[in-house]
Amino acid sequence: MRATVVGAGVVGLATATALVERGANVTLVERAKDLSASASWLAGGMLAPFCEGESASQSVVECGLSAIDWWSSHTPGVVRAGTLVVAPPRDVGEIDRFAARTRAYERADEARIAALEPDLAGRFPRGLFFAGEGHVDPRAALAALLEGLGARGVDLRFGVDGERERPEAGIVVDCRGFGARGRLPELRGVRGEMIRVRSREVSLTRSVRLLHPRVPIYIVPRTDGEYMIGATMIESAETGAVTVRSALELLGAAYALHPAFGEAEILEMSAGVRPAYPDNEPRIEERDGRIFVNGFYRHGFLLAPAFAERAAALAFERARERV
Repeated sequence: MRATVVGAGVVGLATATALVERGANVTLVERAKDLSASASWLAGGMLAPFCEGESASQSVVECGLSAIDWWSSHTPGVVRAGTLVVAPPRDVGEIDRFAARTRAYERADEARIAALEPDLAGRFPRGLFFAGEGHVDPRAALAALLEGLGARGVDLRFGVDGERERPEAGIVVDCRGFGARGRLPELRGVRGEMIRVRSREVSLTRSVRLLHPRVPIYIVPRTDGEYMIGATMIESAETGAVTVRSALELLGAAYALHPAFGEAEILEMSAGVRPAYPDNEPRIEERDGRIFVNGFYRHGFLLAPAFAERAAALAFERARERV
């Protein structure tokens, strides 16, 4: 079966991988020159289905349960250290609210928080620990998937617009995110902003979510003292640099988690536009002779494996019908 995947974000790369693993002859087409142009490049990479249940539907939780195993089998560096959720003492009620909407957690007192993250000792009286979760470095993971596709003989075409593919492209699976809005006009843009810093004074081993009624954030450790701080969600399709307001909110929240972040070195501040359907749920749908996999304004790395497998199965089904 011949298939062409359009878009080299996390969903496109995962879908191409699922197709190849089922035996398809795959071409991957990406308009940009490299991986850094996709919104996936700016993701947190959290594999946290239970935490996401606080604001997402149960379908998101269930689809995300197998993500950590999928990523572990496809890319090195998956961290299975769980997720720690904390709140400032004045907002400690947020812990109970978060707990009421999630599951698979352990309540953590001050001593337990200190045992999990010594640098947070004495800073937070209560928290929640989700031991079954983890995270992955998105940029390393995307590069690993791309390398794996190349090693399997996938035809990788960067700098090529996949808007119009000829019949010899076979089954076309469109994973362009907001770039597909011309064909999916109901998509809206959700702007996300992130900051990457380096600190020699703070050491965290797992993703930490700081609950705040106005500015909840997460901080995800990378290597060599780097941390990703994210992420805003703004109802806007505007591109451009991170705003002053967002920078103040993200950095202020990081400072609230630990004052030593005030001395951290800012390495990057970036913003991207992510696609969302009106109901905020990702979809696989068929239009204009294409299979569209889209709507991942959140949960891209968490949901990409499950949706990639579904899209690959549908592509093979459609190929059989053409014979």
